[in-house]
Amino acid sequence: MKYLIFIGLALAAILLPETAFAQQSGISAVTVTTNDDGSQSYSVTLQILAVMTALSFIPALVIMTTSFTRIIIVLAILRQAIGLQSSPSNQILLGLTLFLTFFIMSPIFSQINDEALQPYLAEEIMPLEAVERARAPIKAFMISQTRTSDLETFLDIAGYVEIDKVEDVPMSILIPSFITSELKTAFQIGFMIFIPFLIIDLVVASVLMAMGMMMLSPMLVSLPFKLMLFVLVDGWSMVMRTLAGSFGL
Repeated sequence: MKYLIFIGLALAAILLPETAFAQQSGISAVTVTTNDDGSQSYSVTLQILAVMTALSFIPALVIMTTSFTRIIIVLAILRQAIGLQSSPSNQILLGLTLFLTFFIMSPIFSQINDEALQPYLAEEIMPLEAVERARAPIKAFMISQTRTSDLETFLDIAGYVEIDKVEDVPMSILIPSFITSELKTAFQIGFMIFIPFLIIDLVVASVLMAMGMMMLSPMLVSLPFKLMLFVLVDGWSMVMRTLAGSFGL
């Protein structure tokens, strides 16, 4: 139950403004009522319902506040560049992306576990203090990966005239700015990956045209050459290293 409450609080801390918790001092999960005859009755408050509802946002939280978005887009572009429509399958790409995300985010998750989750489970800190401690590493990661221009764009849209420090940017502004930057970076990496395969397609198409083999699909002929090139240069290792390096690892 403590894990569920903590996850719900973390989700609320990310999705709601910082001031939403300013007047809260704790979370009461169960209300105990003493009856006239001395017996006690227990009732679960609406906060438990809110926590369980918040758990449905975990997939969106993992996708939108971690390295997941950039990785899955690059891998999807890679598959398209090679010319494979369904191999590797979507399940394999999602699994690879998820575990690579855990690998890249492991220092941040470890920091959250050491500074927020473990003290909370040991009842050394209050729930909202644990949420604030958990929010800080995630926010620092997103700020480090967000372009200033994207952040300024959303600040302008939201009507913020001036922000003293970038750390003061609310999560409601930082998250869309981070996602926009991730999309831009993913497309830049995908463009660089696409170029070598495009050159092979052009060369094969030109050779087939010169030989008068108009009816033979260039994609069918170029596919083995693209696969051979990708294997010879150890393509998967290069792509994984590039993705990890793009996050400063």
